[in-house]
Amino acid sequence: MPINKQWLANALTVFWVALLGLFFAQVEIQIEGAAGWAAALPTWRIEKHWLLDIFWGGRPMTGYHAWVFPFVALFFHFPFFFMQQWSLRLELRALASIMFFWIVEDYLWFVLNPAYGIHHFSPAYIPWHKNWFWFAPVDYWTFLFGAGLLFYFSFKRG
Repeated sequence: MPINKQWLANALTVFWVALLGLFFAQVEIQIEGAAGWAAALPTWRIEKHWLLDIFWGGRPMTGYHAWVFPFVALFFHFPFFFMQQWSLRLELRALASIMFFWIVEDYLWFVLNPAYGIHHFSPAYIPWHKNWFWFAPVDYWTFLFGAGLLFYFSFKRG
């Protein structure tokens, strides 16, 4: 039975994004240690603002995050500049990949971090994820749904 090239492309994309998430989770573990959400880093913080409740899940905005989030977005868009090629389908795939990357990276930060581990992946130990549904932060479900839709439309024909 021949391998479906589209399925293989999807699987390789998901694998590669997960691998990037793994590596970046390790980088952040080395940077932050046990103090998640840049709590102990020498950076500015905005703890409370109504816009943070709407766009940031109630988490503080930090100088660290103000730079790292656009950096990752630019990193995922680098192939457009390198290959001098852009399309709506590729943009949807890049946005889906960014969303999936942050889910994987954040989850692995907890699982692989010696200060947390899988047993401490709960709201009792993670105060910066304020809203949970079932066994994960609401952000994970929102990003997973959004990434799934974007991946679907990026590969949809016609």
